[in-house]
Amino acid sequence: MTRTDRLCVGAIAGAFGVKGEVRLKSFCAEPSDIASYGPLFTEDGGRSFRVTLTRPVAGALGARLSGVATKEEADALRGVQLYADRDRLPSLGDDEFYHADLIGLEVRDTGGALLGRVHAVHNHGAGDILEVTGAGRREALLLPFTRAVVPTVDLSTGRIVADPPEGLE
Repeated sequence: MTRTDRLCVGAIAGAFGVKGEVRLKSFCAEPSDIASYGPLFTEDGGRSFRVTLTRPVAGALGARLSGVATKEEADALRGVQLYADRDRLPSLGDDEFYHADLIGLEVRDTGGALLGRVHAVHNHGAGDILEVTGAGRREALLLPFTRAVVPTVDLSTGRIVADPPEGLE
């Protein structure tokens, strides 16, 4: 499988307890769904885990991962991102996109001028923000990912049309 066949669905935030449980941060719309997309893989695909959720934890989920039996093994996985096969994930609606599908897309304004490419997608709680870099920019352009600011996303051509608010260009 290529990397685009897998999408990041969570990350291990560290050990939880002394018997190999981990604190699991889920990036899924419904956090507990992460356990149903398994097995989950490390970014390089070198390891895979079956996930069993155990209990809610502040800001995360308590979970057991197959092959992880001790606190030390769980601690060693801190920061590891977990990926699910794309075909195990739910289909999205017409105006919904996986962040991984947006990264790398060319961004042009409504007049056709190149603004750059999507470098990252951030969400700090108030909605998604596209970080656009390149095209001679010294600083990244941060665009709210709303229909008003980003009226067109065309995955087939790899292009986004954006209408940045005054002063953002």
